[in-house]
Amino acid sequence: MELMSQLFDLSTPAKRFRFVAVLEAITWVALLIAMFFKWVLGYEEAVAVPGMVHGIVFVVFVLVALVTAVQLRWNLVVTGLALVSSIPPLGTLVFEWWGQRNGHLAELSDDAAPQRLAA
Repeated sequence: MELMSQLFDLSTPAKRFRFVAVLEAITWVALLIAMFFKWVLGYEEAVAVPGMVHGIVFVVFVLVALVTAVQLRWNLVVTGLALVSSIPPLGTLVFEWWGQRNGHLAELSDDAAPQRLAA
């Protein structure tokens, strides 16, 4: 339950970024499953809804990434990596983990630091 409450906490730029990054990854997986149904099983209409939802979430991710970059003062390299991470499936999760580990996601990085030292 703690994990769910953390995921839906949108009180800071880093937490909003995390939420949209996870959402983008989930819609990517849904689209990949729908593409299997379309191309392998022949259900042409299978990608209509997942494709539209993923497209909307992709645009939201790009906007949230740009807003987060400004608010957290990311340099161009980090901003570029955030934007490029939306292209491969699950790339946004990889960027979110990397950004958290390397201190680019503000308070998320601070929360993770003591755990990393203890491990």
